[in-house]
Amino acid sequence: MHKEILCMRHRDLPPLATIRVFEAAARHLSFTRAADELGMTQAAVSYQIKLLEERLGAPLFLRRTRAVELTATGRLLAPATSEALDQLAAAFSAAKADAGGVLSVSVLPTFAAHWLAPRIGRFQMKHPDIAVRTRATRDVANFSRDDVDVAIRSGLGDWPGLEANPLFPVDFTPMYSPKLVERYGSIERPCDLLRLLLIDPGDRWWKLWFDAMGVPGFEPGGHPDARMGDQHLEARAAIGGYGVAILTPAFYREEIAAGLLVQPFPTASEAGQFYFLAYPTTRRNVPKIRAFRDWFLDELRSGEETCLAPAS
Repeated sequence: MHKEILCMRHRDLPPLATIRVFEAAARHLSFTRAADELGMTQAAVSYQIKLLEERLGAPLFLRRTRAVELTATGRLLAPATSEALDQLAAAFSAAKADAGGVLSVSVLPTFAAHWLAPRIGRFQMKHPDIAVRTRATRDVANFSRDDVDVAIRSGLGDWPGLEANPLFPVDFTPMYSPKLVERYGSIERPCDLLRLLLIDPGDRWWKLWFDAMGVPGFEPGGHPDARMGDQHLEARAAIGGYGVAILTPAFYREEIAAGLLVQPFPTASEAGQFYFLAYPTTRRNVPKIRAFRDWFLDELRSGEETCLAPAS
């Protein structure tokens, strides 16, 4: 019996370094890109793959002139290897008492400025052992490459390998300063906006909104190409009386309540588009990520935003 237990516990595995080389090469389908990711030479990657193939007694890649392809054996091993390395990385992360330390958050600039920044202090007070490092960027986070724990992004949430918790819908509507009414007169119908300066008329939200309101004839090219680059900058321009911006109301409740912005018409939205809190599925139980997710969803429930149930 004792001998059988020993046999079950024995794992005839290649060195971890060799497994990492194979996983990177299989993911990229390139020895060169695998070498760049791992900080090795292409020759070293090729040598490690050769050692692994000799150990298995079967080829893992078909070498073409300018590319490599996985063999049937390689296709069998590749997904299992990636999953195993992800689980191993998550286990080591949790073992280092990952509830403490630094939580790195990648977030869209407007979301960071108008939703997260006014509230993040409450998270810090609740979890003083977790330091939050926020990176406001439009770049999509690559969890396998970037130093990012969680990301806040908009879209459909259909991102392979990621847990995506829906926050609130991506809706939008025109807003402007009361100064604009003083200057140009009352704005009573959606079509009245066509005679005003629209900030970034090329934004697809404008056409979607006019279509939803039943206003025909909107052509972005018929309006001055006034762009600001980000929603929060467009909001500042609208507050200054520069023109009409199309904005997400959830970010500007304080400005509306203070009379800095006017929201005269209903919102529109793209089907299925939400803001999501996303992180790798393999890291969903890391304590600092769970703490941030739970706090975030509690904040939404206690506020006015429409919040969906967290993903399981």
